[in-house]
Amino acid sequence: MERLDKFLCGSGAGTRSQVKDILKAGRVTVDGNPEKDGSRKIDPAVHTVTLDGQPLGGKRRMVVMLNKPAGYVTATEDAAEKTVMELLPEAWRHMDLRPVGRLDKATEGLLLFTNDGAFANRLMHPSHEVEKCYLTWVQGEDVGEAVEYLRYPMEIDGYMTRGAEVDIISLLPGGAELAITIHEGRNRQVRKMCAAVGLRVTKLRRVREGSVELGDLPAGKWRSLTAEEIASFDR
Repeated sequence: MERLDKFLCGSGAGTRSQVKDILKAGRVTVDGNPEKDGSRKIDPAVHTVTLDGQPLGGKRRMVVMLNKPAGYVTATEDAAEKTVMELLPEAWRHMDLRPVGRLDKATEGLLLFTNDGAFANRLMHPSHEVEKCYLTWVQGEDVGEAVEYLRYPMEIDGYMTRGAEVDIISLLPGGAELAITIHEGRNRQVRKMCAAVGLRVTKLRRVREGSVELGDLPAGKWRSLTAEEIASFDR
């Protein structure tokens, strides 16, 4: 059993204040009868709840991709910084969506969100070795030699990483653009690996996680993953 207003928020009907207004306006029915009391307890498996005549199914599994811009922290709330949650539709912020993993404030690109804790844990657990590919702009004196070192295991923060897959996309004055694929996804791992071989990261963008690619999704925009994309993480 749960409160009707909480059920409505979890179903995506709106924020708490919006749900309060929706109930007051008589737009909600329970088993065909108008209901304005948000504190009423219901059992979603037993009661039929409608909003404007459309049945609601309660909390549904969501997996969402965001093209995170630089300047936002990966957190659900922060008193001093802009968070990635501010880029999602307001109603979604009340559906228990949480970022899967973390991109630091300066890093851009693909960031997943879900309200399915088991799914999130599966993606983040090292045993599943979900690949993460980053376009990485670096500066350094000998990029070619540094790249060779990146392809071997190295110790980062007391943990021995697997060797990265590294491709040189283009050579630039004093540096290069690289595609770096890692398997662990530890805290600031790509930046720390590059620093360990004498490369300074000037820009970092995650473009793929598993088989799901960022594609041409504009910065600051989001989309829901397809059923096929979600299923690809179970393979």
